[in-house]
Amino acid sequence: MQFKKYTKQRLGGIQGLRSFKDTLPTKVKKIINKKGSIFPEILNNWKYIVGKELFDICYPNKFKSSNKVRGSILEIMVNRGSEVDVEYSKKQIMSKLNSIFGYVVVDKIKIITFEKNEKINLEKSKSASKRDFSKSLNGIKNVNIKNALKKLINSYKK
Repeated sequence: MQFKKYTKQRLGGIQGLRSFKDTLPTKVKKIINKKGSIFPEILNNWKYIVGKELFDICYPNKFKSSNKVRGSILEIMVNRGSEVDVEYSKKQIMSKLNSIFGYVVVDKIKIITFEKNEKINLEKSKSASKRDFSKSLNGIKNVNIKNALKKLINSYKK
């Protein structure tokens, strides 16, 4: 490899293959290092941040970066019926997050509820899939392929 003296990015760069990180401008690197690593850190330390009881009923969904007007927001998905527990522990979660990072990372926490045991009605989906596939199977001319697909549909119904 040869050393290049005059590049726009750096004073002494290496000619040849470079990693993506080295091709980015330094200002962009600082932003990515500051903002891009927040959500993965939150995911890694989530059990420590919320505790064992809340760890089973909630998880972080999104992190919206800071804006001068509204601030940074952490969206948390919570099982239906457990919203009150998470609502009362919002301040503790924010204080632990800010203490982990060393500066104010989260200004607000938004709670979104979901149903943990959502059951899909399988009978409706089976009958709908049977009708949809039977219409599309009529257009297939090859008998072997048509029979194989019918077997697949029958095994799916079971």
